Amino acid sequence: MKRLSDILYKCELIEIIGSTDIEVRAVTMDSRKVQPGTVFIALKGLNADGHDFIPKAVAAGAVAVVCENLPVETFPEVTFVKVANASVAMGRMAANFYDNPSDKLKIVGITGTNGKTTIATLLYQLFNSLGYKSGLVSTITNKIGDVQEDALYTTPDVITLNALFARMVQEGCTHCFMEVSSHAIHQNRIAAVKFEGGIFTNITHDHLDYHKTFREYIHAKKNFFDGLEKTAFAITNADDKNGQVMLQNCNARKYSYGLKNMADYHGKVMENTITGLVMHMEGRDVWCKLVGEFNASNLMAIYACCRLLGIESDTALTALSNMDPVEGRFDYFISPEGVMGIIDYAHTPDALENVLATISDMRKGTEKVITVVGCGGNRDAAKRPLMAGIASSHSDKVILTSDNPRFEEPESIIDDMKKGLDPIGMKKTMVVTNRGEAIKVAASLAAQGDIILVAGKGHEKYQEIQGVRYPFDDKLTLSKALA
Repeated sequence: MKRLSDILYKCELIEIIGSTDIEVRAVTMDSRKVQPGTVFIALKGLNADGHDFIPKAVAAGAVAVVCENLPVETFPEVTFVKVANASVAMGRMAANFYDNPSDKLKIVGITGTNGKTTIATLLYQLFNSLGYKSGLVSTITNKIGDVQEDALYTTPDVITLNALFARMVQEGCTHCFMEVSSHAIHQNRIAAVKFEGGIFTNITHDHLDYHKTFREYIHAKKNFFDGLEKTAFAITNADDKNGQVMLQNCNARKYSYGLKNMADYHGKVMENTITGLVMHMEGRDVWCKLVGEFNASNLMAIYACCRLLGIESDTALTALSNMDPVEGRFDYFISPEGVMGIIDYAHTPDALENVLATISDMRKGTEKVITVVGCGGNRDAAKRPLMAGIASSHSDKVILTSDNPRFEEPESIIDDMKKGLDPIGMKKTMVVTNRGEAIKVAASLAAQGDIILVAGKGHEKYQEIQGVRYPFDDKLTLSKALA
C-alpha cells in the first residue's frame, strides 16, 4: 500500500483537486479492474477514451483519478489529478507504486523488426546457464527464473511490466531481457523503465498500418535509444543502414556488431548447414546450433551484449555454442519419409526472404521447396503482395492460405497477396484458404528430400478468427500430416 503523494513523485502535474495524502491499494487504466482504494488512470486509446469511464471507476471505488482533461463534474470524495501526458505519468506512477524495480535489475531491451525474440530468449537462456537468475519478456512467453507465463503482447502495458519486474526482484533475478516493440515505444509502455542497455536488430517493412509511414516507424524505434541514460549501452547493427540513425542524439555508450561492415564486434560465417553455423568470432571458430545468416547476425548481437554485461569472451562463446534454437524460429524436423518440415514466425517480407534464402543455401538442387504462407488481418496490408512475391520467387510451389484473419475475410487477404504474383508466380501458386488443409496439401505434394516451409505463425498455438482464438499449431499439424 502506498500514499498517492509518493506515487505521483516526478510526474508532471498540472492541477490537483483534493488530497494526495491518501492510501492507494492499486493502480489501473482499466475501469473494469477498479476496486476500493484504486487509482484510475484515464488514457486516450485508439478505440476508446478512458475519460468516458471515470464515472464507472468512481462508482467501483476509485479513490483518485489521473487524467489529461478534468471532467465537468468531480466527486468530493475522489482526488482528481490533471497531468500533461497520462501514459507517461502512468509509467512513473507504476514504477513508484512497485518501488522502482527496474532500478534493481539489469534490463536489456531489444528492438527492431526481426530477431527480437531470438536475441531476448537466447540471452535469457545464456545468463541462466551461467548462474545469473534472469527474467524474460517476449512475444512467446514471460519468465521469472524458471517460472513461465503466457504473453499476450510483445511488450505489456507499463503497470503489468512493473509488476513483473517487481516479482523478478522478489525472486532474486539480477537480469531481464525484453523485447521492445515499436507500439510499446510509441504508447509509452516503457516510460520510466531504467534500461542497462538497448540492442537494435534491423528495420524492414512492418506495422505501417499503425505507424502510417516508414519514417514514423523508424522514429518510434529511435525514441527508445534517445531515452537511454549515459550509463547505459546502445548496440546497433552495422549491417543495417538505419543502425547509425538509432545512435543520433543517443546519450548512451555506443557500440556496433556486424557480419559485412566494420563493427566493434565483428563475425564471419564460415559454414552454414541445416544442423548449424560455424562462425569466426573474436579470432576463434565457434559452432552454434542456429541456422542461417540472419541468425549469425543475432548471435553477434548476443555476444556483444554478453561482453558489455561483463561476461568474459571464452565464457560467452562457449555458452553460445550450447544454445538451442528458439521455438518457431527456423524450427525444423525430418519426417519418417525424409521430408524436412520447417516452421518459422516469418511474417514480414524481409524475414520470409531470409528464411527462404537460408533454405536455398541448403538445397542440393533436386529437392522441391513448398511454401505455405498467409498474412494477418487488420494489419499492414501493403506487405501482402510483397510476401507472396517473395514466396513465389524462392519456392517451387506456393500455397496461399489464412494466417490470423482477425476481423477480415481470409479470401480478401489472399486476393491482396495475389497482386504480388507475376504470370510465372501464378502458375506455381495455389490457394487453400483453410490453414490446416493447406498444410495437409503441402504434405501430400512433398516427396523424399523435399522441404516444406510453413511461415507466419511460428510459436503461436492459436488462429484468431472474428475475435476468437481457436487452438491451432503449425508444427503439430505439419508433423501429423507428414506422419
